[in-house]
Amino acid sequence: MKLQPFCRYVLALWAGSAINFVAAQVPAAVPAAPAAPASADSKAAERGVSDWLMRMHEASRKRAYIGTFVVSSSAGSMASARIWHACDGDQQMERVESLTGTQRSIFRRNDEVITFLPGSKVARIEKRESLGLFPNLLQSSESSIPEFYAARKVGYDRVAGFDAEVVQLAPKDNLRFGYRIWSEKKSGLVVKLQTLDTDGRVLEQAAFSELQIDAPVKFDKLAQMMGNTEGYKVERPELVKTTAAAEGWVLKSPVPGFKPMSCYKRPTTGGAVPDSTMQWVFSDGLASVSLFVEAYDRQRHGQEMLLAMGATQTLTRRLSAPAGDKSGDWWLTAVGEVPPQTLKAFAQGLERKKQ
Repeated sequence: MKLQPFCRYVLALWAGSAINFVAAQVPAAVPAAPAAPASADSKAAERGVSDWLMRMHEASRKRAYIGTFVVSSSAGSMASARIWHACDGDQQMERVESLTGTQRSIFRRNDEVITFLPGSKVARIEKRESLGLFPNLLQSSESSIPEFYAARKVGYDRVAGFDAEVVQLAPKDNLRFGYRIWSEKKSGLVVKLQTLDTDGRVLEQAAFSELQIDAPVKFDKLAQMMGNTEGYKVERPELVKTTAAAEGWVLKSPVPGFKPMSCYKRPTTGGAVPDSTMQWVFSDGLASVSLFVEAYDRQRHGQEMLLAMGATQTLTRRLSAPAGDKSGDWWLTAVGEVPPQTLKAFAQGLERKKQ
């Protein structure tokens, strides 16, 4: 299950397609960045949350760069990858090579993503519509990001040899995490990110350990590499667009700030009767939550639980069918980089409509 919450989106600023990074121990207390000097640009200090985020997004689109970044988390694991990013007008192109874990190469051209798995000789082609979610929401008059987050500049630092401004994005309620972001001072490119829990502790960190900005990355060369699937079995996971209402579901109690963004059916395999899993995606513009709903199977589904791995929370719950509904019970898996109470609110609000 792959998501595009804010931490994953910032990785997408670097790496268009989000690798499933699970990460290493982050110190519980991170030293505060040095205070901004008295001569700091007053306009920069007064930027709102949308201004900061748009500046970071634009920097990611207009710069070619090569770098190595490392993701670590309080769960006790670490992962790293090498990225090449090129741009040609509005066209974006990236190559990501995993340096830890399973060997894989991921290429993204705008919303098309191809994952090459050399070990199994499989190339998986997908569309990632959610990659455009973040900037589109910022530009929309309906954006609620400033309603639920506040931004303030907290100092300066150096990351991978670059001077960076440090910005804190603080949630205004307990339904979302906060973020501390380091952006390269001249361009605004994000060079480091921390996801903070409701008490300000670091749950997850992603940072460049080495970076070349305005590097000589050739768009055409990356495109050629992306298109070379010779020797690989090409797979195109089948996703069917739908709506929650069409599938018989409603969120009777909306979670403040989170809006429905997309809904798909994902065919499942196994069993005598073909079935499918519905994925309903919500976002507040930074954080995202995915609700995966499938028919309950006593053989496959275990106990209800709530798990945490770094910033990612997972909740599973059995949902009872309404009285008179003969379709049987359902199994919910809710995943998101949000506090556990947010997933609980989604689970409590999700309801099966009478068929």
